[in-house]
Amino acid sequence: MGIQVAMTQAAWSKPAIAMGDFVVLSGETFAAMFRRPFAWRELIEQIWFLARVSIIPTVVLSIPYTVLIVFTLNIVLIEVGAGDLSGAGAALASVTQVGPVVTAIVVSGAGATAMCADLGARTIREEIDAMKVIGVNPVQALVVPRVIAATFVALMLYSVVAVVGLTGSYFFVVYVQNVTPGAFVAGLTLLTGLPQVIVSLVKALLFGLSAGLIACYKGLHVGGGPTAVGTAVNETVVFAFMALFLINILATAFGVKVAP
Repeated sequence: MGIQVAMTQAAWSKPAIAMGDFVVLSGETFAAMFRRPFAWRELIEQIWFLARVSIIPTVVLSIPYTVLIVFTLNIVLIEVGAGDLSGAGAALASVTQVGPVVTAIVVSGAGATAMCADLGARTIREEIDAMKVIGVNPVQALVVPRVIAATFVALMLYSVVAVVGLTGSYFFVVYVQNVTPGAFVAGLTLLTGLPQVIVSLVKALLFGLSAGLIACYKGLHVGGGPTAVGTAVNETVVFAFMALFLINILATAFGVKVAP
Protein backbone atom coordinates (compact mmCIF):
# COMPACT_ATOMS: atom_id res chain seq x y z
CA MET A 1 0.00 0.00 0.00
CA GLY A 2 2.80 2.41 0.91
CA ILE A 3 4.55 1.76 -2.39
CA GLN A 4 1.34 2.45 -4.34
CA VAL A 5 0.79 5.72 -2.47
CA ALA A 6 4.36 6.77 -3.15
CA MET A 7 3.99 5.95 -6.86
CA THR A 8 0.73 7.90 -7.04
CA GLN A 9 2.31 10.91 -5.38
CA ALA A 10 5.27 10.73 -7.75
CA ALA A 11 2.94 10.52 -10.76
CA TRP A 12 1.08 13.64 -9.63
CA SER A 13 4.16 15.56 -8.49
CA LYS A 14 5.94 15.52 -11.85
CA PRO A 15 3.28 17.43 -13.85
CA ALA A 16 2.69 19.74 -10.89
CA ILE A 17 6.39 20.59 -10.74
CA ALA A 18 6.49 21.09 -14.51
CA MET A 19 3.50 23.44 -14.34
CA GLY A 20 5.17 25.38 -11.55
CA ASP A 21 8.41 25.67 -13.54
CA PHE A 22 6.43 26.88 -16.56
CA VAL A 23 4.71 29.57 -14.49
CA VAL A 24 8.09 30.66 -13.08
CA LEU A 25 9.60 30.86 -16.58
CA SER A 26 6.60 32.87 -17.80
CA GLY A 27 6.98 35.31 -14.92
CA GLU A 28 10.72 35.67 -15.51
CA THR A 29 10.07 36.25 -19.22
CA PHE A 30 7.54 39.04 -18.65
CA ALA A 31 9.84 40.65 -16.07
CA ALA A 32 12.88 40.44 -18.38
CA MET A 33 11.02 42.14 -21.24
CA PHE A 34 11.47 45.50 -19.51
CA ARG A 35 15.13 45.12 -18.54
CA ARG A 36 18.14 46.44 -20.36
CA PRO A 37 19.96 45.53 -22.50
CA PHE A 38 17.35 44.19 -24.92
CA ALA A 39 18.43 41.62 -27.53
CA TRP A 40 17.23 43.52 -30.60
CA ARG A 41 19.40 41.61 -33.04
CA GLU A 42 18.15 38.27 -31.76
CA LEU A 43 14.56 39.55 -31.97
CA ILE A 44 14.90 40.61 -35.61
CA GLU A 45 16.55 37.31 -36.53
CA GLN A 46 13.78 35.33 -34.85
CA ILE A 47 11.04 37.37 -36.51
CA TRP A 48 12.61 36.81 -39.92
CA PHE A 49 13.14 33.12 -39.21
CA LEU A 50 9.55 32.53 -38.01
CA ALA A 51 8.08 34.51 -40.90
CA ARG A 52 10.21 32.59 -43.40
CA VAL A 53 9.17 29.15 -42.16
CA SER A 54 5.51 30.06 -41.58
CA ILE A 55 4.32 32.21 -44.47
CA ILE A 56 3.97 29.47 -47.10
CA PRO A 57 2.16 26.95 -44.82
CA THR A 58 -0.12 29.78 -43.70
CA VAL A 59 -1.19 30.67 -47.23
CA VAL A 60 -1.53 27.02 -48.22
CA LEU A 61 -3.75 26.20 -45.22
CA SER A 62 -5.88 29.33 -45.20
CA ILE A 63 -7.40 28.90 -48.66
CA PRO A 64 -8.78 25.31 -48.32
CA TYR A 65 -9.95 25.92 -44.74
CA THR A 66 -11.95 29.00 -45.66
CA VAL A 67 -13.21 27.69 -48.98
CA LEU A 68 -14.42 24.45 -47.38
CA ILE A 69 -16.42 26.32 -44.76
CA VAL A 70 -17.85 28.78 -47.28
CA PHE A 71 -18.69 26.01 -49.76
CA THR A 72 -20.58 24.03 -47.11
CA LEU A 73 -22.39 27.12 -45.88
CA ASN A 74 -23.34 28.25 -49.37
CA ILE A 75 -24.95 24.92 -50.17
CA VAL A 76 -27.46 25.65 -47.41
CA LEU A 77 -27.83 29.34 -48.30
CA ILE A 78 -28.43 28.65 -51.98
CA GLU A 79 -31.01 25.98 -51.15
CA VAL A 80 -33.05 28.50 -49.13
CA GLY A 81 -32.54 31.29 -51.64
CA ALA A 82 -30.12 33.32 -49.52
CA GLY A 83 -26.96 32.93 -51.57
CA ASP A 84 -26.35 36.69 -51.41
CA LEU A 85 -25.46 36.28 -47.71
CA SER A 86 -22.40 34.19 -48.54
CA GLY A 87 -20.14 37.19 -47.91
CA ALA A 88 -21.29 37.36 -44.30
CA GLY A 89 -20.40 33.71 -43.77
CA ALA A 90 -17.03 34.08 -45.48
CA ALA A 91 -16.10 37.10 -43.35
CA LEU A 92 -17.27 35.45 -40.14
CA ALA A 93 -15.30 32.28 -40.92
CA SER A 94 -12.09 33.96 -42.09
CA VAL A 95 -11.90 36.69 -39.47
CA THR A 96 -13.19 35.05 -36.30
CA GLN A 97 -12.29 31.36 -36.59
CA VAL A 98 -10.13 30.28 -39.51
CA GLY A 99 -7.67 33.17 -39.18
CA PRO A 100 -6.70 32.66 -35.53
CA VAL A 101 -6.83 28.86 -35.67
CA VAL A 102 -4.70 28.52 -38.82
CA THR A 103 -2.26 31.03 -37.34
CA ALA A 104 -1.98 28.96 -34.17
CA ILE A 105 -1.54 25.71 -36.09
CA VAL A 106 1.27 27.13 -38.23
CA VAL A 107 3.05 28.94 -35.40
CA SER A 108 2.84 25.83 -33.21
CA GLY A 109 3.70 23.30 -35.90
CA ALA A 110 6.43 25.22 -37.72
CA GLY A 111 7.75 28.06 -35.59
CA ALA A 112 7.46 26.71 -32.05
CA THR A 113 9.01 23.35 -32.92
CA ALA A 114 12.01 25.06 -34.53
CA MET A 115 12.49 27.25 -31.45
CA CYS A 116 12.24 24.24 -29.15
CA ALA A 117 14.78 22.27 -31.21
CA ASP A 118 17.21 25.20 -31.22
CA LEU A 119 17.02 25.78 -27.46
CA GLY A 120 17.05 22.04 -26.79
CA ALA A 121 20.25 21.62 -28.79
CA ARG A 122 21.82 24.52 -26.89
CA THR A 123 20.74 22.92 -23.60
CA ILE A 124 22.23 19.48 -24.24
CA ARG A 125 25.46 21.14 -25.45
CA GLU A 126 25.50 22.96 -22.10
CA GLU A 127 25.50 26.36 -23.78
CA ILE A 128 22.73 27.54 -21.45
CA ASP A 129 24.81 26.60 -18.40
CA ALA A 130 27.83 28.35 -19.91
CA MET A 131 25.76 31.54 -20.37
CA LYS A 132 24.76 31.43 -16.72
CA VAL A 133 28.39 30.96 -15.64
CA ILE A 134 29.57 34.07 -17.51
CA GLY A 135 26.69 36.11 -16.11
CA VAL A 136 24.34 36.18 -19.13
CA ASN A 137 20.67 35.62 -18.34
CA PRO A 138 19.40 33.07 -20.90
CA VAL A 139 15.82 34.15 -20.33
CA GLN A 140 16.63 37.74 -21.27
CA ALA A 141 19.00 36.84 -24.09
CA LEU A 142 17.13 33.91 -25.69
CA VAL A 143 13.61 33.45 -24.36
CA VAL A 144 12.31 37.03 -24.47
CA PRO A 145 13.21 37.62 -28.16
CA ARG A 146 11.64 34.32 -29.18
CA VAL A 147 8.40 34.88 -27.26
CA ILE A 148 8.00 38.41 -28.63
CA ALA A 149 8.84 37.21 -32.14
CA ALA A 150 6.26 34.41 -31.95
CA THR A 151 3.61 36.87 -30.73
CA PHE A 152 4.40 39.45 -33.42
CA VAL A 153 4.54 36.92 -36.25
CA ALA A 154 1.24 35.38 -35.09
CA LEU A 155 -0.45 38.78 -35.37
CA MET A 156 1.00 39.35 -38.84
CA LEU A 157 0.09 35.85 -40.03
CA TYR A 158 -3.47 36.32 -38.81
CA SER A 159 -3.79 39.33 -41.11
CA VAL A 160 -2.43 37.29 -44.01
CA VAL A 161 -4.87 34.43 -43.32
CA ALA A 162 -7.85 36.79 -43.14
CA VAL A 163 -6.99 38.56 -46.41
CA VAL A 164 -6.08 35.39 -48.31
CA GLY A 165 -9.15 33.58 -46.98
CA LEU A 166 -11.51 36.37 -48.03
CA THR A 167 -9.87 36.67 -51.45
CA GLY A 168 -10.05 32.92 -52.08
CA SER A 169 -13.65 32.82 -50.90
CA TYR A 170 -14.55 35.66 -53.27
CA PHE A 171 -13.21 33.91 -56.35
CA PHE A 172 -14.70 30.57 -55.35
CA VAL A 173 -18.14 31.93 -54.48
CA VAL A 174 -18.39 34.28 -57.46
CA TYR A 175 -16.92 32.10 -60.20
CA VAL A 176 -17.86 28.63 -58.97
CA GLN A 177 -21.13 29.09 -57.11
CA ASN A 178 -22.28 32.03 -59.26
CA VAL A 179 -23.03 34.51 -56.49
CA THR A 180 -23.20 38.19 -57.46
CA PRO A 181 -19.91 39.98 -56.66
CA GLY A 182 -21.69 43.04 -55.29
CA ALA A 183 -23.84 40.94 -52.97
CA PHE A 184 -20.79 39.09 -51.67
CA VAL A 185 -18.91 42.31 -50.89
CA ALA A 186 -21.98 43.95 -49.34
CA GLY A 187 -22.45 41.02 -46.96
CA LEU A 188 -18.93 41.09 -45.56
CA THR A 189 -19.80 43.55 -42.79
CA LEU A 190 -23.21 42.16 -41.84
CA LEU A 191 -21.90 39.93 -39.04
CA THR A 192 -18.25 40.98 -38.80
CA GLY A 193 -17.07 44.38 -37.63
CA LEU A 194 -14.29 46.04 -35.69
CA PRO A 195 -15.13 44.31 -32.35
CA GLN A 196 -14.85 40.86 -33.95
CA VAL A 197 -11.53 41.82 -35.57
CA ILE A 198 -10.15 43.02 -32.21
CA VAL A 199 -11.20 39.80 -30.47
CA SER A 200 -9.56 37.75 -33.20
CA LEU A 201 -6.36 39.79 -32.93
CA VAL A 202 -6.32 39.09 -29.20
CA LYS A 203 -6.75 35.39 -29.98
CA ALA A 204 -3.80 35.44 -32.37
CA LEU A 205 -1.70 37.32 -29.82
CA LEU A 206 -2.47 34.80 -27.09
CA PHE A 207 -1.81 31.88 -29.45
CA GLY A 208 1.62 33.22 -30.41
CA LEU A 209 2.48 34.08 -26.81
CA SER A 210 1.51 30.66 -25.46
CA ALA A 211 3.27 28.80 -28.31
CA GLY A 212 6.46 30.77 -27.72
CA LEU A 213 6.44 30.20 -23.97
CA ILE A 214 5.75 26.47 -24.33
CA ALA A 215 8.51 26.06 -26.93
CA CYS A 216 11.05 27.90 -24.81
CA TYR A 217 10.11 25.98 -21.67
CA LYS A 218 10.41 22.59 -23.35
CA GLY A 219 13.67 23.59 -25.01
CA LEU A 220 15.28 24.79 -21.78
CA HIS A 221 14.22 21.71 -19.80
CA VAL A 222 15.58 19.03 -22.11
CA GLY A 223 17.58 16.26 -20.54
CA GLY A 224 18.95 12.97 -21.81
CA GLY A 225 20.68 13.71 -25.09
CA PRO A 226 19.52 14.19 -28.68
CA THR A 227 16.59 11.79 -28.28
CA ALA A 228 15.15 14.00 -25.59
CA VAL A 229 15.22 16.96 -28.00
CA GLY A 230 12.97 15.12 -30.42
CA THR A 231 10.63 14.19 -27.58
CA ALA A 232 10.51 17.81 -26.44
CA VAL A 233 9.65 18.96 -29.97
CA ASN A 234 6.76 16.50 -30.17
CA GLU A 235 5.53 17.55 -26.74
CA THR A 236 5.70 21.19 -27.82
CA VAL A 237 3.26 20.54 -30.65
CA VAL A 238 0.87 18.61 -28.41
CA PHE A 239 0.89 21.14 -25.57
CA ALA A 240 0.64 24.08 -27.96
CA PHE A 241 -2.44 22.57 -29.62
CA MET A 242 -3.98 21.92 -26.21
CA ALA A 243 -3.40 25.55 -25.28
CA LEU A 244 -4.80 26.58 -28.68
CA PHE A 245 -8.15 24.90 -28.12
CA LEU A 246 -8.43 26.11 -24.52
CA ILE A 247 -7.62 29.71 -25.44
CA ASN A 248 -9.93 29.57 -28.45
CA ILE A 249 -12.87 28.40 -26.34
CA LEU A 250 -12.31 31.01 -23.62
CA ALA A 251 -11.62 33.85 -26.04
CA THR A 252 -14.62 32.98 -28.21
CA ALA A 253 -16.92 32.87 -25.20
CA PHE A 254 -15.55 36.19 -23.99
CA GLY A 255 -15.88 37.68 -27.46
CA VAL A 256 -19.52 36.63 -27.73
CA LYS A 257 -20.24 38.46 -24.48
CA VAL A 258 -18.28 41.57 -25.35
CA ALA A 259 -19.00 41.78 -29.09
CA PRO A 260 -22.19 39.83 -29.82
